[in-house]
Amino acid sequence: MNTPDVETNPKSPVDWSAIHGLLRLSFRSMEGRIDPPSSLRAMSPDTLRIKAETEDLFLIRAGTTPIACLFGHGTPPVYRLSKLAVHPDHARRGLARRLIDTAVRKAAGTCTTLRLQTRIELVENHATFRALGFSRSGSSSHPGFDRPTSVIFTRPIAAG
Repeated sequence: MNTPDVETNPKSPVDWSAIHGLLRLSFRSMEGRIDPPSSLRAMSPDTLRIKAETEDLFLIRAGTTPIACLFGHGTPPVYRLSKLAVHPDHARRGLARRLIDTAVRKAAGTCTTLRLQTRIELVENHATFRALGFSRSGSSSHPGFDRPTSVIFTRPIAAG
């Protein structure tokens, strides 16, 4: 199988509606499981485009169709990852690992740690992130909640 490249901040036209659709499809299993609801509910294709103006977009496409994406941005020493999505038809093919490995290369030299958050309820995500080399390093609460709502995962970025 020919594996598409990971594009970092693609210069070629990006179909923001398709990326929004990929995220919505990928995050669909969270509906009714997480409280508060995902911030994706308030996002549109245009807000994703604006997000990409200040953050790195890592994108894998099959032809012109987005099949996996990840956003990242760094404030040394931490490079934060968000909105990781893999189309269900392309799951379990190592695409999330390839996106994260590309983010590591992008952050290396300026940051020493990758950081991401996932919801407390999404235990399958916790297992996935552990398999990708992350360790649980804490928790956080959304405004207005008196209990943790997210788990913080970190992964060191190897020097060199």
